Amino acid sequence: MPSGHRQRDVEQQRPLLDGEGGDPEAAAEEEESPRGAAERRLWFIPDCCGVACAFITWSLVFFADFVVTFVMLLPSRSFWYAVVNGVAFNSLALLALAAHLRTMLTDPGAVPKGNATKQHLESLQLKPGEVVYKCPKCCSIKPERAHHCSICKRCILKMDHHCPWVNNCVGEKNQRFFVLFTMYVSMISGHALALCGFHFITCVRVQWRECSDFSPPVTMMLMIFLCMEALLFFTFTAVMFSTQLHSICNDETENQQPTWQRQTRWAGLRSVFGGPPSLLWVSPFAGIKLPTLLPRRSWRGGAEFSV
Repeated sequence: MPSGHRQRDVEQQRPLLDGEGGDPEAAAEEEESPRGAAERRLWFIPDCCGVACAFITWSLVFFADFVVTFVMLLPSRSFWYAVVNGVAFNSLALLALAAHLRTMLTDPGAVPKGNATKQHLESLQLKPGEVVYKCPKCCSIKPERAHHCSICKRCILKMDHHCPWVNNCVGEKNQRFFVLFTMYVSMISGHALALCGFHFITCVRVQWRECSDFSPPVTMMLMIFLCMEALLFFTFTAVMFSTQLHSICNDETENQQPTWQRQTRWAGLRSVFGGPPSLLWVSPFAGIKLPTLLPRRSWRGGAEFSV
């Protein structure tokens, strides 16, 4: 029977009756069209606000990397201090950007559009009295724990929320990458705050003469801006990371009230991160199929673009 969010969102789902399934020929044409094939190869939301937020995110990460590398580390007198902190910060920044890219370009769990046809309903072999719901906005059969996103214009499985900073919904298939993105951004933000504090103390001791290749006013302005950025992003991403872990462990999502049988804590973590605990859990590069990035005619089988 319908859950809490379904009762609140009546206009987006109603029982699928005979005659409301839509045109099966139109659904088949959409499936065979080049546009439908492109949607299977690449997931990208053409939202102006989301694209702008994603660009700002990358710009701020590159700005932080510039200040840390060229203002604080390269002028340092200690070679190993600069090398260790430079490698650590740039590695975390690379992991954060990779997780952001995979969150943005991964299908979050969209329900196939236009599958609310009579033929598909008959293929489900429903039991007598079993109710199936239809989303009138994307003409799809709405599974349990699915929610319609007005920006993505699709029903998303286990949709948590739509995040403009990653220009995508956070759902069943990309929640892992979103969690990694918030974790790595909080880590580089905390690292940047620690470096700013240490560099400020160093500059005060040498009276700003040898602490940076830039002039003292420019160095001070860059460090203040970096501190404000790092403090803001550290607070936001640390809270979001904790919230996501809490939701995963309790088998909940932001848009849905739990009316289903919840998984255990470890079962929820394994379902999101995949498999038993390992280093692959914290790697945003796991699962990338490099050969599928090339044109399909150069490779046999597989999708043309897969993330």
